[in-house]
Amino acid sequence: MKKDLEKKLYDLALKKSEYDMIIQKIGREPNDLELGLFGSLWSEHCGYQHSKPLLKKFKFTNENILVDAGSQNAGAVDIGNGLAAVFKIESHNHPSAVEPVQGAATGVGGIVRDILAMGARPVALMNSLRFGDMSLKNDIHIFNGVISGISEYGNCIGIPNVGGEIVFDESYNNNPLVNAFCLGIVKQNEIVEAKVGEVGNVLILAGSRTGKDGIHGASGLASQTLEEESTSKSTVQVGDPFIEKLLIEACLEVVNEKGFVGLQDLGAAGLTSSTVEAADRSGKGIILNLDSVKLRDNTMSPYEIMLSESQERMLIVCKPGSQESIIKIFEKWDIEAYKIGEVISEPNINIYYKNELVANIPISPLVDCPTYTLKPQKAQSKINKPKFNMDFQNLTEHIYDFVTSNNLSSRNTVFQRYDHQVQNNTVITPGHSSAGIRIKETGDILLLSTDGNSRYCSFDPYLGTLITVAESCRNISTLGGTPLAITNCLNFGNPENPEIYYQLDKATTALSEASEFFNAPVISGNVSLYNETNTGSIKPTPIISTLGINKNKNKIIKSNFTNGNDLVYLLGSKDLNLDEETLLGSEYENHFYNSISGIPSLDLNKEKELHQLNINLIKQNLINSANDCSDGGLLVSLIEQCLLGDKGFRFTYEIDKSCLIPSLFGEVNSRIIVSIDKSNENSLITELKSSNVPYLKIGEVNNNPELYINDNLVLDLLLLKQKWLKKLGQISN
Repeated sequence: MKKDLEKKLYDLALKKSEYDMIIQKIGREPNDLELGLFGSLWSEHCGYQHSKPLLKKFKFTNENILVDAGSQNAGAVDIGNGLAAVFKIESHNHPSAVEPVQGAATGVGGIVRDILAMGARPVALMNSLRFGDMSLKNDIHIFNGVISGISEYGNCIGIPNVGGEIVFDESYNNNPLVNAFCLGIVKQNEIVEAKVGEVGNVLILAGSRTGKDGIHGASGLASQTLEEESTSKSTVQVGDPFIEKLLIEACLEVVNEKGFVGLQDLGAAGLTSSTVEAADRSGKGIILNLDSVKLRDNTMSPYEIMLSESQERMLIVCKPGSQESIIKIFEKWDIEAYKIGEVISEPNINIYYKNELVANIPISPLVDCPTYTLKPQKAQSKINKPKFNMDFQNLTEHIYDFVTSNNLSSRNTVFQRYDHQVQNNTVITPGHSSAGIRIKETGDILLLSTDGNSRYCSFDPYLGTLITVAESCRNISTLGGTPLAITNCLNFGNPENPEIYYQLDKATTALSEASEFFNAPVISGNVSLYNETNTGSIKPTPIISTLGINKNKNKIIKSNFTNGNDLVYLLGSKDLNLDEETLLGSEYENHFYNSISGIPSLDLNKEKELHQLNINLIKQNLINSANDCSDGGLLVSLIEQCLLGDKGFRFTYEIDKSCLIPSLFGEVNSRIIVSIDKSNENSLITELKSSNVPYLKIGEVNNNPELYINDNLVLDLLLLKQKWLKKLGQISN
């Protein structure tokens, strides 16, 4: 193979066998531009080469789902009163590793445009973030850059960022995970499709001018491992949130204009993917005139124009004769908009530049990406269980150290940089089990949760993913919501490695089964593979974001303790005295012993019964607060409830000193901590006895800034809160 061809294929992440396949499909050798189109659309990011066969497992749906999963830019679910919730989560991992600020910022901008492309007004943002060792200079740089990018971009576009999750682990050194979530609301009869419609329809490009940023972003960064020699800041897009805000308003006005047909954002692969995919959905072809495309750099070649991933751009399709009125709307919002092509009957993409035909390819082979199915291979590993120290003389300081660690400390210093109150519909702010957004048309509350547990998934990707889905749905039910649907982001290493493929295979199987069990179909998502550096792969990290609805609008439950005299019950457990096995795979083992040697069991039936019980208790106004009990164990959850509510707590349940450590820090699934008025105790017990869920009265809330465990163990909550709040704020350049 010639050296220049070898270099071209490497830049596009194409195999020689795939090049030969292209020649076979089109009957000739492609020119450089045509090869670029294939490379971008056959990339893992756009074509899902290794994941598409596995994603076919997500077959479950129900009557609430309004758009087939994967058929449009995002999923849509019925939320009543003729409204739909449109939502999706997507990764921007590799760009954030190369250029953290712009990588994260454009991740936010991109997911917003996915929602906008459905005709929905974006109403909430969330993030799921993973960072490496905060003692390393570059990882500190990445952390600060990502947070800056998310906050600076998100705060400018007028969409509340309602939090999410932040996790630290050495497997993410130099390879952060930046998964961005967006929720929008639209009338069901106004959901927009990304299509070109009939022959003669006009293609309009609106938004920022096209530049050289982001070229090979989809094909290169998203389809190759992160190696220093192959990464370049030129592959990372540059965002402008002020144009994005104007673009949002202009597009929402345009979709109601007479003659409007379809809308598509320009994300990965830019003009290439937006035009080809929209044409394919309608079974038509397109003519593009690249001389019409307004450029930031007039030296750009057709190849660069088609593969540019410049941000804040949308493709609008309209009927002939409607383009002038649509363009005028964009001009009103100070957005450039202009005709770049039209729809033809022949299912080809014909590209003209300087009045010459520079590319002519059938649409079908461009979207018919080759897929690969490997034989999964489970990694062989020797499990060395640590010998846990159960006899601490300085247990108080031990607890302070644990609770204020990077993974358990307050995220407030990050969340306070996000504007979470803009639009004035945020009713449950960041830091609680779920975030809550009021549907202004109905008053109902949409609950949002995003969860991942790479510790569990690295030990057992199947069970770990089951637990992740269960926790995400539990977080919805904890605050009174019924799960409606799921979006996911599957973050894994190199899928060409049979052991990584095994992880992906098991995770998708578990996600499919769990979503059906909880009646929450997977309606959208993203796959991010090749998350590796020269030091190894990330831990398998399937991120599950769940949307739920709470129609009990007069009783909004939060995670924090609210009343100083409340009683506290633990739902899902009948004994606090746990054994050492509950520490295996826990955050406690991870933090103090730097190992993962087990994983807690999960009974899905018991989990669902717990969800329903908690929802019923909220409906009957029997509980004042509720908090999921997961990472860090029981004590961490109780401390969170105390610190969020500025309350104290006393255990009335005597914990056996011999099993104090696992009882406080052991991780057991399917547990929720609730607080109640003393006057409601009899009614509560009646309801609890009528269910199959075990329960236990564990203590009382008080107004003293202390947490009493046993007679000789008291935590100073004022001191603890100071440490807990400051931890992440201390990470700086």
